[in-house]
Amino acid sequence: MPEYIVVIIRTVFAFFILLLLARILGKKQIAQLTFFDYITGITIGNMAAYLAVDRGIQIIDSVIGLLLFTILTLVIAFGAMKSTKFRKIVEGDPIILIRDGHVLENNLFKTKLTFDDLMMGLRNKNAFKLADVELAVLETSGKISVMKKTEFNPLTPKDIGLPVESEHTPSLIIIDGQILTKRLDYLGYTKEWLLGEVMKQGAKGVKDVFLAQIDSKGNVYVDLYNEKDKSPQIKQRPLLAAQLRKMQADLESFAIQTDDQAAKQMYYNQSKELQDLINKVNPYLK
Repeated sequence: MPEYIVVIIRTVFAFFILLLLARILGKKQIAQLTFFDYITGITIGNMAAYLAVDRGIQIIDSVIGLLLFTILTLVIAFGAMKSTKFRKIVEGDPIILIRDGHVLENNLFKTKLTFDDLMMGLRNKNAFKLADVELAVLETSGKISVMKKTEFNPLTPKDIGLPVESEHTPSLIIIDGQILTKRLDYLGYTKEWLLGEVMKQGAKGVKDVFLAQIDSKGNVYVDLYNEKDKSPQIKQRPLLAAQLRKMQADLESFAIQTDDQAAKQMYYNQSKELQDLINKVNPYLK
């Protein structure tokens, strides 16, 4: 068998072995990786690379080495979760670099950080002045966490007793020109209303929209396929048609929600009258 075929086969095999082991080890954010995690990842990657290109290494030997290294990593991680003492041995402890606004030079020397390293870490947390910092801690991941002095913290609505409305997670309601109907219904909005909102932002219809997202206050962000077509000039006639359909849908919704039979009948009658009006003027609004 040609050598390049062997390399291809071994590389594909190493790739899927590495993918499987990564899934077994689980997800962990880069910012939370300890030095041990970092070294483990590099080692497993190197072992997989040798498996792919070094024909002098038996595949079974490499697989055994990878599996054993993965198992040991999992054992270490499990022990760190179950035992505080073991976790301190493996990961170490966070080290305070600044306390009460004063730099602890001995701890800085212990961690082998220079003042430049410290200042860079502070700047990454938007703390450019040492005078603004109350506490700075070097985490086991190597990142620096910063707590500013109270007077330098941003003012929040809670600080001044200002009531705020809770927000839910923004939701995508159009993807690649397709309305996510179930999500739109769950949020309590109609297709007619959505069409009006996207047309306000320059779309001729839903098919022109690549992505649309709605927040908890009903604000819609629209991203068109061709941004150059996104004109500030709204086409009034199609927009009016969409608004009329929205009003008609709202009347039907009011009729369904109310328990008052007289009001229910009134909403239905007005919805029917509006629908007749839409049918009459629709040819002129296209």
